[in-house]
Amino acid sequence: MAAPATSDVPIASASGAVIAGIVQGLESQAFLPGQRLVEADLATQFGVGRNSVREALQKLAADGIIELSRNRGAAIRALTLAQAQDVLEIAEFMTGLLSARAAACACGSPHTPALRAALDELEAAIASPRRQAFLAARRHFYRALLEIAANHELKRLFPAIQMHVVHACFRLPGLRELRLADYRRIGAAVLAGDVEGAREAGREHVRRVRIAIEAMAVD
Repeated sequence: MAAPATSDVPIASASGAVIAGIVQGLESQAFLPGQRLVEADLATQFGVGRNSVREALQKLAADGIIELSRNRGAAIRALTLAQAQDVLEIAEFMTGLLSARAAACACGSPHTPALRAALDELEAAIASPRRQAFLAARRHFYRALLEIAANHELKRLFPAIQMHVVHACFRLPGLRELRLADYRRIGAAVLAGDVEGAREAGREHVRRVRIAIEAMAVD
């Protein structure tokens, strides 16, 4: 999934730019689990004031992406396997719900062309050596699903699922290929208006990620 990961983070404000930069940095491995975040460095990196950085860190801490400690300051959250499983349990339900809702609303939605475009973009990005190309296409895929689903609470809650933190802590080989195959199935079911098929495809995607992570942890 996409985790959230994920849908886009609003960047209309300076703090939003910091939030988006850190979230996308987690996806691209520019930021790593356990890494300390220094306010002054972030202010320089993103060209914003220290107050904006503090605001962003507070929001990221509230979303469970970073941890704030009086002694250590801010650091990217590192998940244990049990914590990742907790995230995945919620992600499975939410991804199934999003997919089903999108399938129910797909007929006549003005956003279905965006979903088709995102699927084409994913196909093209899988062959690209640029990791960012696939991550951008993935964000467009989930954004299109959220727009088609047209549910305000899903739009609010779905980006808060910490799948990007899970993927940062457990780097799976072949993850792009796994995602692409699953996104094809989700997209096809949504565009066909197959509500239950879309729900199962969404849930199965997260289950496949969970199984791969658990197998990696055992190894």
